[in-house]
Amino acid sequence: MAKRDLYEVLGVARDCGDDELKKAYRKLAMKLHPDRNPGDHQAEESFKEVSAAYEVLSDAQKREIYNRFGHEGLERGSGGGGGAGGFADIFGDVFSDIFGGNRGGPRRGADLRYSLELTLEQAAFGTTETIRIPTLTSCEPCRGFGTADGKAPRECQTCRGVGQVRVQQGFFVLQQTCPTCRGAGTTIADPCKVCRGAGKTRGEKNLEVKIPAGVDTGDRIRLNGEGEPGDRNAPPGDLYVQVQVKQHELFEREGADLYCTVPVSIVTAALGGELEVPTLTGKAALKIPEATQSGKVFRLRGLGVKPVRGGSVGDLMCNVVIETPVSLTKAQKELLRELGESLAAGGNRHSPRTHSWLDKAKTFLEAHLK
Repeated sequence: MAKRDLYEVLGVARDCGDDELKKAYRKLAMKLHPDRNPGDHQAEESFKEVSAAYEVLSDAQKREIYNRFGHEGLERGSGGGGGAGGFADIFGDVFSDIFGGNRGGPRRGADLRYSLELTLEQAAFGTTETIRIPTLTSCEPCRGFGTADGKAPRECQTCRGVGQVRVQQGFFVLQQTCPTCRGAGTTIADPCKVCRGAGKTRGEKNLEVKIPAGVDTGDRIRLNGEGEPGDRNAPPGDLYVQVQVKQHELFEREGADLYCTVPVSIVTAALGGELEVPTLTGKAALKIPEATQSGKVFRLRGLGVKPVRGGSVGDLMCNVVIETPVSLTKAQKELLRELGESLAAGGNRHSPRTHSWLDKAKTFLEAHLK
């Protein structure tokens, strides 16, 4: 089955900027997150597809490879574990043979990715998390060399350590990967019995990750040198910790601002009053003016989140929803009927929006029923 275009998955243009890319990813991640779609297998698969697309397009080097060579370029480049190795795998068969480029020598270790879920509070104020990741570690008995005696492997006698050999083909002299050492430039006569000459063993490690205050879904934290070890003591790769903020029971975050829905009684909405609303740091007073309508949004300044990349603290946006009373007694219902009759007698003075809507509806129907 053909893979979908990554830009199509995220719903962005190919020339979109980093901010637009991140915004699109956050919107889709919030919509498709498994916490919001329990038991929905399709939403879970879509969430994985969106996350994978963002992982590629948010990385400048991977995005360049994808833009030029599509999915095939990413698949062929993945063997090198990031960095220049990806390009070498794509171009090596052609360019190294023609221009004599050296593909030999130990390769840098692969980059790793770890998805870390945080609460809104942890993301807003920062935290330190300990994560445990499976990885390939440098073999201790051979010190990563892959040799039984723990010493550096010998130089390949066929290519003299270059990793490539010259081959005569008609009028041309080409360079190809050395068949003896397979481009490594070295050979191991007596391999380590623990790692069998690979120089790596499977294991796990604990890492302490410091999460800066203000991170949001889609942000990545790079831990240099915490990826897989390179071949035979080559530099290790990096670990990318990708942040995913869990759904909050009260708040939704948009950039630096927080949004919450505040139910208000019909009495308070009509007569005005003051409510206590929760914030990330405690409580705050929300003043409800007289004659407040449902859907009115009140801004509490400075009670949002301070962005991780700097800037002023966001605001808390309180969306008022007028709550219709339920489970009324007979006496309460009678009082409401009396109130309704009294309000109806006042006409436009008490319900200007209702009367305006009725006038528009009447005009519309008269025009279309002729």
